[in-house]
Amino acid sequence: MSKKISLNIGGRNFDIDVDEQFATFIEHQIAKDFHGEGKNDLKILVQAYVGKTYELYTQEQKIENILKKI
Repeated sequence: MSKKISLNIGGRNFDIDVDEQFATFIEHQIAKDFHGEGKNDLKILVQAYVGKTYELYTQEQKIENILKKI
């Protein structure tokens, strides 16, 4: 079953259907990275993207270091 998540970027509302189990996680992340009910400009979107990309980068580095130890 899916759940609709809404986000306002640059004055436009975006509704995204996601799996219900994933919805709880992404709602928390959106609340952390964006202004929940307010309008978000493109700068906030880019900052959130770069932040998440950096998190992914550091996770991959940790995984590579663990794999080298195995």
